[in-house]
Amino acid sequence: MAHEQHRELLQILHECMTACNHCYDACLQEENMQMMANCIRLDRECADICAYLEQAITRGTPFISELAAVCATICEACGNECKKHPHDHCKQCAQACFKCAEACRNIA
Repeated sequence: MAHEQHRELLQILHECMTACNHCYDACLQEENMQMMANCIRLDRECADICAYLEQAITRGTPFISELAAVCATICEACGNECKKHPHDHCKQCAQACFKCAEACRNIA
C-alpha cells in the first residue's frame, strides 16, 4: 500500500503541517502583523498542501509525484519567507519546510 511505502514522508508532511499551523497562529499574535502577512499566507498554503498530500497518499492517489512536486515548491517558498523573521516559531517552521521540500523532491 502507498501509505506504508511512504511512511517517512507521511511523518515529515505531518510535522511540516503542524509547524506551519503553529507559525501561522503565532504570527497572528505578533505586534506588527502587517510585516508578517506574507509569512501568514504562506504558512496557510504550506499547511494545506502538506495535509492534502498526506491524505492523498493514504488514499493511494496515482498523482503522488505531481503533488509532491507542487508541495516541494510551496514548502520551499514558505521556508524562505519564514527564515527572514527572527521569531523562534518562524525558524522552526523554516526547518520543517526545508526538510519537507527535500523529502517531496525525492519522490517527485
